[in-house]
Amino acid sequence: MPNKPSLCMKRWLVYKAVTGNTLPLFQNRRTEVPLAMASTEPIQFSLCTQLSQLDAAHWDALSGHHLLLSHAFLTALDAAGCATPQTGWSPHYLLMHRGQRLCGAVPLYLKHHSRGEYVFDQGWAQAYHRHGLDYYPKLLCAIPFTPVSGPRLLARSQEDRVLLARQLIQLTQSNQLSSVHVLFPNPDDRQALEQAGFMIRHDVQFHWQNQDYGNYEDFLASLTQQKRKKMRQDSRKVYEQGLSFEHKQGQDISEQNLGYFYQCYANTYQERGQRPYLNRDFFARLHAQLPESLVLILAQQDGQDVACALSLRDGHTLYGRYWGCTRYVPGLHFETCYNQAIQFCIAQQLRFFEGGAQGEHKLSRGLLPTPTSSAHWIADPRFAHAIEEFLHEEAGHVARYQEALSSHTPFKTLAG
Repeated sequence: MPNKPSLCMKRWLVYKAVTGNTLPLFQNRRTEVPLAMASTEPIQFSLCTQLSQLDAAHWDALSGHHLLLSHAFLTALDAAGCATPQTGWSPHYLLMHRGQRLCGAVPLYLKHHSRGEYVFDQGWAQAYHRHGLDYYPKLLCAIPFTPVSGPRLLARSQEDRVLLARQLIQLTQSNQLSSVHVLFPNPDDRQALEQAGFMIRHDVQFHWQNQDYGNYEDFLASLTQQKRKKMRQDSRKVYEQGLSFEHKQGQDISEQNLGYFYQCYANTYQERGQRPYLNRDFFARLHAQLPESLVLILAQQDGQDVACALSLRDGHTLYGRYWGCTRYVPGLHFETCYNQAIQFCIAQQLRFFEGGAQGEHKLSRGLLPTPTSSAHWIADPRFAHAIEEFLHEEAGHVARYQEALSSHTPFKTLAG
């Protein structure tokens, strides 16, 4: 299996540092930009620190009804205290109006660290620190704690997406911030960000796609003999230890189930000496506001729950998100998080399963390398030049890495 390139392998250019200024408080300035485009109405930009103040239907229409960008999902993060100034995520939703009509928006945060992002720029922050400059706070457009690609510049036209991207740069400059970053944009947004002057960073995730499988055996039959045999052996070893699995959705997920899940989820972090990013209240709010989007896979042994995985789903995709266990059983993680998830997708006729960030071990389970990206604008031209060189070099490594991964496909038809 090929080695993924280090995210910080680039040698930083050495240059004379300048004295950094203390960063001012983030200003909520309302700016007006008169434009003679499709509409004669002037465009106004403003910032909103509480998404709950905005109409949910208007926000969801702009986001294309993307589940993880939904008003309910983002306000649950806010109301539960997970993405707040106290946790280093200060919401500043960028809004664009034509007259009284909301025509664009960006989920935007003022960040004081880089945790929970899944795009790693700590090396950049360290380079700033070595030169006596402040990297934080920075502006970040992202879904907190969620490495899922989708719309980020929420607008109905490419022209408006470019305007939003340029306004992000304007906000960064006017507030004397170090940088602004847009994580996991979709292709339309990435094009608009490039047009506005952002640098693009490339990476790889692993996603599964349903090829109209009638059942799980059809999926296994599409694998090479070696991979098929290995997956069957691994599953058999799990079941031989007395494991059984149950798939629950929506209102079938009880409060007791949710409580057990959170125990497992918290254990995953506590074993590494960390605090969970998300609290029990957040999941309770999801259960109350988006019940039909929740999928819980429970593993049981000797009549007792021993592990579970909580995912979210929409009409076409299962987003694998959270896992934990209260009893170690060899092979249980793979069976619960991947094999069972794929079985669920086939049974529900979902087209895609996104298995989260990183993890080339997922390739052998039928999740194929899928390109992802992020976009970055750096205020200091010298750091911008150094990072641009780094991203150019990194892109070559990522491209070769993905090409090498593709040669290890587990599927018969692609393997030749």
